[in-house]
Amino acid sequence: MRSHDCGDSGGSITPDGFSDASDLDGSDHWCLTHDLDDFLSRAGAFLRSRPAEHTVPLTVTETLRTRGPHVYGDGVPEFGVLERDGTVRASLFRTPPHWLNLTALTGEEADALAARLAAVGQRLPGVNAEQDTAAAFAEAWQRHTGVTVTLRQRQRLYRLGTPTVPQPLPPGRPRVAGAADRERLVRWCEEFGEAVGTGTVQDAAAWADARIERGGVTFWETPDGTPVAMAGTTPKVAGQVRVAGVYTPPRLRGRGYAGAATAEVSRAALAAGVREVLLFTDLANPTSNALYQRIGYRPVADFAVYDFT
Repeated sequence: MRSHDCGDSGGSITPDGFSDASDLDGSDHWCLTHDLDDFLSRAGAFLRSRPAEHTVPLTVTETLRTRGPHVYGDGVPEFGVLERDGTVRASLFRTPPHWLNLTALTGEEADALAARLAAVGQRLPGVNAEQDTAAAFAEAWQRHTGVTVTLRQRQRLYRLGTPTVPQPLPPGRPRVAGAADRERLVRWCEEFGEAVGTGTVQDAAAWADARIERGGVTFWETPDGTPVAMAGTTPKVAGQVRVAGVYTPPRLRGRGYAGAATAEVSRAALAAGVREVLLFTDLANPTSNALYQRIGYRPVADFAVYDFT
């Protein structure tokens, strides 16, 4: 085994497979660490080189950097960088108890990583990645561990092209959420999490506080001032933001509120100088996919989420 030192402290491996330094057999080397600063120093330029495809690791690590390590739960975040001849080839992160998130890997790279993590007894609830990478890792994880693999969701990543206001707009107007809206934001965040059941979910109160602080959620409200839908954005990093947390309570759906709110936060992001405005959709929902395309979003890549049980 050829050792690749990822830090100054050597290569002891903890039961979860992560430490300040570890290695893989062969010429490609995964540096596995709990140290966010070390991860960003190694992988930051790589992630910023493709900000659309890497939107999730970019925004999650920015949130961890600015809001602290426990914003996604009580587990210790885990990171990894795949290096080949001194060049970063791929990366991973996980905020336990949530899924492993991978940048694009070849089938061989996915198999080698699954074998490495399985060998040290790592337990994973699932994987979220570009569709070919997710499928390759899920198959390899099943083969190396014997777990049951289930496709949970297929997603499509969109990028905003020429923005178009949906017509006709529903009655009402947009409004940026403020401190007085905290209780509603917390409740809607919890309802959104229960509805989608996927992703790297933050604590609802922390989510609400962060967005109030930076004006990161816009309501669509009726003429009498009642909020009926919301759309949020992630922090700006590497010139991109992602529209996230688009939610309308069930009894108010089908009236165009979410589309109006999404169009407004998209317009505001471009006006603020963001280079790329992105969002994910569930491919099983043709209504939302058609809506986002009508307001100017165009497909970038397809992703998949698999559960391991």
